[in-house]
Formats: sequence, structure tokens, C-alpha cells
Amino acid sequence: MEREAATSPTENGHETDAAAVRRHPALFRAIKRRQNPRLRRSDITITDEAAVKRAVKAASLGNAMEWFDFGIYAYLAGTIGRVFFPSGSDTAQLLSSFATFAVAFLVRPIGGMVFGPMGDKIGRKKVLALTMILMAIGTSAIGLIPSYDSIGFWSPLLLILFRLLQGFSTGGEYGGASTFIAEYAPDKRRGFFGSFLELGTLAGYTAAASLVTGLTALLGSDGMDSWGWRVPFLAAAPLGMIGIYLRLRLDDTPAYLKLEESNVHISEAATAVETTARGDLAKIFRTHWRSLVLCIALVGAYNVTDYMLLSYMPTYLSDELHYSESHGLMILVATMVLLMLIINQVGRLSDHFGRKPVLMTGMIGFFVLSAPAFVLVQEGSLLAVSAGMLMLGLSLVCLLGTMSAALPAMFPTNVRYGSLSVGYNLSASLFGGTTPLVITALISVTDSDMMPAYYAMAAALVGVVAVACMKETAQQPLAGSPPSVQTEEEAAEMVEAQAPTPKF
Repeated sequence: MEREAATSPTENGHETDAAAVRRHPALFRAIKRRQNPRLRRSDITITDEAAVKRAVKAASLGNAMEWFDFGIYAYLAGTIGRVFFPSGSDTAQLLSSFATFAVAFLVRPIGGMVFGPMGDKIGRKKVLALTMILMAIGTSAIGLIPSYDSIGFWSPLLLILFRLLQGFSTGGEYGGASTFIAEYAPDKRRGFFGSFLELGTLAGYTAAASLVTGLTALLGSDGMDSWGWRVPFLAAAPLGMIGIYLRLRLDDTPAYLKLEESNVHISEAATAVETTARGDLAKIFRTHWRSLVLCIALVGAYNVTDYMLLSYMPTYLSDELHYSESHGLMILVATMVLLMLIINQVGRLSDHFGRKPVLMTGMIGFFVLSAPAFVLVQEGSLLAVSAGMLMLGLSLVCLLGTMSAALPAMFPTNVRYGSLSVGYNLSASLFGGTTPLVITALISVTDSDMMPAYYAMAAALVGVVAVACMKETAQQPLAGSPPSVQTEEEAAEMVEAQAPTPKF
């Protein structure tokens, strides 16, 4: 690795203090906060680029499947309402469908409390494989449920049962997948690699929307109501098999393995001093409650805006603005493809400028642009709707490209999976899955098509406060883990950088 001109060594081979600080600012910020600044070479993790890429692929594919499953339900909300809740008005059917969508989120915190601590006890990869198996079973089973006309009330009852299974398994998915990537990635590129997790989110939504759009165009509304709606759900089975295979081939994360091997015997320069027992929920709530509250606020703001745009918007376009279902989905697919093209660059920006500036840009964007965006959407023309969706999408991608690196860094390694799973899923349960239901109900009560914008603005305001309160973690070692670098040379330089300059 080439040295920068500004980091000239002393005559004894050591960098000057000023040069060392400029070269490794994150390390020196960590050292300054701790009593023992000494860092040994054995404390530093050298990442394997090929292993990091395999981990990112396996975690992102699982996340893509999760959001493919949830996306097809959201995009088929109208059809599901007619198949499983045939009586009542169109609004009542839609509310029933979205209520069943929200049901899955009721058990997500339970899943997080079960799978999260389990991932801290037995390892990340085993739990992530288990959650994917359960998700594939739940989603595929929905595609096999007979309609209401065939078995009566047993039909919606089975739908709710398998939605609960989906929600329970999802409770261990995001916290584990984001932890998995964060613990594999080198410190200086955690934002970039973390952004692939949300690339999976967009890919899952895009695949779901594209499949539903294609089937609707091919089969028509009657064909979809008859049997076409089953195809996307049944497609989850082969996707799940691929994801399970990829995840089982991986080793557990270097941070978790080092924690296991050393029994948390790591240099104080590289770890936060936490003594919380792994998997102890009581201690998680007692010791890390401040981080949990902040996580819930961040995830709540993020989930409201995420579900509003990626899950609810096609229904809003078709039911409130009377767009054809396929037309609205095509606009959303185009928006998501654009976001997929730039999300990794947003991750790079968060590595360079920090998590807080990028997250704050997204939150302020939603607060300022939501109302103008919905005014454009309501204008109705293709150009205006596309522009409104793009305004919301560019704000959302700032959150998508950064959050998966920011959230895991809020908790130490020994409780990271459990804490993040609990905080994320409590918030997703309260604010994420209920977003389509709440917005539909608010529009029905107020008769105002601007309610989605107002709801997003309120969420963004909470997000602004939460981002202002969080600590900057870009380019810093994860709490409870040693520094993670890409090369032996970089590790040697980090050790050398803290060596004292000899005095004469």
C-alpha cells in the first residue's frame, strides 16, 4: 500500500503524531476514548475479499426473498381482498387485505426476541438459514390456500396463519442479515457492502412488481382472481432453496468467531467495555435501552417512508387515482430500477462523509418533498407521477443505502443480533406493516388524498431528531469487535501508527 505524501515517517521509522492521526482518524478517536490505547496485530481482523462477497451475496439474496414475499402480497392486495374477503365494499376488502398484511408484523417482535438472541448464542448463519426455511414455507403455503368460495372462513383463517409464520421468521431476518454483512465487511467499506442488503430489498420488490405486472397483463383481472395470484407465492419455494444453499455454505462472521475463540479477550483500543451476557434479553433492555429507543425511532421513520413508497403506492395509484394496476406498478418498477443503479454509490458516500449526513439528507428530503411529490402524483400525467415518485425515491435511497451499516454499529458484538432484531422488529411492527392500513383508513376518514404525504412528513420529523441524536460510526470498528481491514499492510500501519515516537 502506498503512503500519502503527508504521512512521512520519522528518522526512526515511525510516523509523526500528526501524520498518524491524519492517516487513521477513526483508530485514534477510538484510542482517545479508552484507557488502554495499545493495539496488537493479533487484535486486527484481515478480511477475505472473496468471503466478504459470498457473505454479501447470501445475506442480500435472503433479504431479496423476504421483500419479494412481502411485495407480492402488497401488490396483490386488491386481488387478495377479492379472493379471501369477498363480501363488503371494495374499501372493506382492501382494508381486510391490508389488515392481514399488518398481522404478520404483530409477531415480528416475538420472532426477533427468539431468533436474535439465538443468533448471538449459536451463530449468525444457522439462524439465518432457519429463518429462510420458515419464510419459504409460509409464502409457498399461501399460494396453495383454497379461495373463500371453496372453503369459506377457513380460507382467510389459513391466510392469517401463514402470514403469522412469515412474520415470525422475518423477525430474525433483517437483524441477522445486516449483522452478518457488517461483521464481514472491513471498517472503511461497511457502508458500501451494507448497501447491497437494501439492493436486495429493491431487487425483491422489483421482481415481485414485475411478476405481478406481467401476470396481470397476460391473464387479466379475472385470470388473476381465478388462479394467477398463486404463481408469485409458489415461486418463493425455489428461491428459498437457493438462498438456504448459499447461506449454509458460509462460515460464521469473523467478529463472532473471534468473540467465541477469545471469550471477548480483545484489546481495549478496539472494543467497547460491555459485559452483557450474550442472548440475555433482560440485560439487553436494561443495559442498551438508550440504543434500543434510538433504533426504534430511526427504523420507524425509515419503515413508514419505505412501506409508503414501495408497498402502498401502487394501491394508492389504482384505488385513489384510478390508475390501472399494471400502469402504477410499471412506474414503481422504473423508479426502483433507478434506485438500484445508485444505491451502492450512496453506501460509498456514507463511508466517505459519514452515516449521519446521508441519513439526515434522506429524512429532510421526505419532510420537505413529500407534499410537492404527492401534488405531482395527483396531477395524473405520466411525467408528473414519475417525477413525484422519483422525488420520494431519491429521499428513500439515502436511507436504504445507509441504514444497514448504521444500525448494526449501534450495538456491541455480543448482543448485536439480539438487540438489533428486537429494536428493528418492535418498530417495524408498530410503524412499518401498519402503514398501508393506517394511510387507507386516514384517507377514508378525512377524504383527503394528501394523507400519505402528511404521514411521511411526521415520520421524517421523528427521523430528523433521531439522526441528530445518534453517534457517527463510519470508518470505525464495530463496538465489541477488533478493527477490520483489507490487507496485512493496513493492519501493520495501524499498529505502527500508535507506536510512540522515541524521545531523546
